[in-house]
Amino acid sequence: MPPPSATEKVQQPRADTASKGLLPATVPRHLKCTAAVDEELPKLEIGHKEPLQLSGALDGFESFDVTPVIGREFANVDLSQWLRAPNSDELLRDLAITVSQRGVVFFRQQDKIDDNLQKELVQRLGELSGKPATSKLHIHPTNNAGRELGGEDDEISKISSEQAKQLYRGRFTFGYGKQRQSGKKQWHSDITFEPIPSDYALLRLTQLPKTGGDTLWASGYELYDRISPKLRGFLDTLTAYYAQPEFNETASEHGFKIWSAPRGAPENVGEALEAIHPVIRTNPVTGWKSVFAVGQHVKRIHGLSDAESQHFLDWFLNLIAENHDLQVRLRWQHVNDLAIWDNRSVYHAATPDYVFEKGLGERMGSRAVSLGEKPYFDPKSTSRREELQR
Repeated sequence: MPPPSATEKVQQPRADTASKGLLPATVPRHLKCTAAVDEELPKLEIGHKEPLQLSGALDGFESFDVTPVIGREFANVDLSQWLRAPNSDELLRDLAITVSQRGVVFFRQQDKIDDNLQKELVQRLGELSGKPATSKLHIHPTNNAGRELGGEDDEISKISSEQAKQLYRGRFTFGYGKQRQSGKKQWHSDITFEPIPSDYALLRLTQLPKTGGDTLWASGYELYDRISPKLRGFLDTLTAYYAQPEFNETASEHGFKIWSAPRGAPENVGEALEAIHPVIRTNPVTGWKSVFAVGQHVKRIHGLSDAESQHFLDWFLNLIAENHDLQVRLRWQHVNDLAIWDNRSVYHAATPDYVFEKGLGERMGSRAVSLGEKPYFDPKSTSRREELQR
């Protein structure tokens, strides 16, 4: 089922003099989004899709909610059997809906899932929940098969602590005698700098450190519900500029070029990793609103002063960091444990507490990222708690 076939755009107020400088000075000129510096502010993408309903296909499988707000874990399930079952489409469609509702779903010891089955699984989750036919699997601009530890498949990002230390050493400042006092900037959603960003992502770890390396997820639905209704109404109208020039800088520093050919969708092309998306996004599977403008890929909220924009971006991160009851934490216990999450409505953060610690070992895994629809806001959509209270 395709995404909204017809969308309309709502004109935002004209930018005043103080609001015309919509991009941070640190963004290179060749990466600046021309639409963001026009006299008229970018238009809010509007769309609508009826939420999907569970069929009950998963009711016979043992599972539990990890927290009241976010996370579900299935026990004693072999996902390779779901992929080949006679009712496979029904099972995977309900899995996609469950992931979108619960934010992230965990499966332990999926030893029969390899990279190819991982790719098939996450792609089918998107297809069976209605993503566009042109949206395939993402090819990461830097973390692809062209890197030394990038594996052999461009559609699989190898999550490697060794490679991360080579390409992004500055992120691990605590490994060089500096005191890191906040980890909140670790929170993000994958590839929101793409015009067509991710719907579902699947991470499977194949090598674990002796301890550490947990991953955390936080609910964008619950973050939205923690904001007062009056302020939510204002945030609903806003767009933001999303970009990741750091990848261009990393490529230049290490002597390679980023992947500029189509990255899983025809819209995701070129060296300028940038897009304009809503601040508040409606998830087409659930019909629930969430805060989308979170993390290192969000650079600027349009129509606000620099100070106002940064205030909201910092505040969103603070709400996540200060409310542990909207988070869930996964301890990777076994090789081939895996997590599937909905990038439209949750954020995640790796925990690099084992990096540069002697004797703990490295962390390695495979991540496959499905591409979804162009983000939009549905004025008819509700918050998660509003829907659950009906």
